[in-house]
Amino acid sequence: MPALPTTELYLIAMAIIFALPYAVWRLARTEYWAPLVVVQIVTGIVLGPGLLGAAFPEFYGFVFTPQVVGALNGVAWWAVMLFVWIAGIELDLRQAWQRRRETGLAAGLAMAGPVALGCGAGVLLLVWGGWIGARAQPWQFVLGVGMACAVTALPILVLLMEKLGILRQELGQRILRYASLDDIAIWAVLAVVLMDWQRVGRQVVFLAAFALAAWAMRRLMQRLPERDRWYVSLVWLVVVSLGADWCGLHFMVGAFLAGAVMDGHWFNQQKMDLLRDHVLLVLMPVFFLSTGLRTSWDLGGPAVFVAAGLLLAAAIAGKFGGVWLAGRALGWSRHDIALAAWLLQTKGLIEIIFASILLDKGVITSAMFTALLLMAVASTMLTVPMVAPRLARSAPSP
Repeated sequence: MPALPTTELYLIAMAIIFALPYAVWRLARTEYWAPLVVVQIVTGIVLGPGLLGAAFPEFYGFVFTPQVVGALNGVAWWAVMLFVWIAGIELDLRQAWQRRRETGLAAGLAMAGPVALGCGAGVLLLVWGGWIGARAQPWQFVLGVGMACAVTALPILVLLMEKLGILRQELGQRILRYASLDDIAIWAVLAVVLMDWQRVGRQVVFLAAFALAAWAMRRLMQRLPERDRWYVSLVWLVVVSLGADWCGLHFMVGAFLAGAVMDGHWFNQQKMDLLRDHVLLVLMPVFFLSTGLRTSWDLGGPAVFVAAGLLLAAAIAGKFGGVWLAGRALGWSRHDIALAAWLLQTKGLIEIIFASILLDKGVITSAMFTALLLMAVASTMLTVPMVAPRLARSAPSP
């Protein structure tokens, strides 16, 4: 087959990215057990070198050339920066502070349970061998795996609760507070895991400069009309992401920090919701594909699936254990405990972002990345089927 220009190959890849998962989602009617976001993630895995590349290496090599993959990665970087930045903005720290005892106890136990069991799973995988990255210390790997088991995907959680009709209810707002607080803790621990001791001077400079710049940025944003806030905040996003990457953390950590120090009420909520939806529609499918291109089955399919099953079991058991303890202390019903545990189990995109950072920094291997990816897909697919029937049984009779 004659070689095509890179532009045409890029457009072929883009056509596959948008057409294939949408066709599967619509024709197979997977919305109940696999929303479009999940189908896109699975499609990315299928299109990666571990499956499509192994089954049809000539076709894979023809379409996904290094130049095409590089172009896709550029779009994916910007997409995920925007998505994580929006997730940071959506954190409502004031409400969490007003109900700090309840929020702190529930969020803390909901995170501590899966972290503990996840670290235990990380120790087992460390002994097994083949999962720790070349540049990682054992403690970084174990803590990274533990935190990966505790991740809750706040933006995907918002979408699923909106679909289930509980986003604006009291339960939904409580779940958002817990997930928001856990997000802060998870990104903070990730920053510790990624500490490059050879770059610690740069990191101190970045954090000090960020604290000062964030104070100045907040004062500036309060004086700007909303139409200017959108442009200025995008510049802020890029600058903070650049600084975080320069100091050895990661540009996604910077993107989250850039959003976390901003107040959601500075922006029209409807416009922010539309921006999040449009990023998911127009840009994020490219990130899902570029993520799939990283999947590897170097240790063999069975080993990866065993590792993914171990991680999923640690994540579910740990989350239920932590939420049960919190529920008992706060007087929740068994119904509310089950709902909270399954909703906070949603991992989706943030788990993929978290694992991508660990892979980029050499904390985990590509095989471990694939196991975390499978765990993220499975946990997200379980959410709606496990929550919807419980909500239906508790709904008042018409």
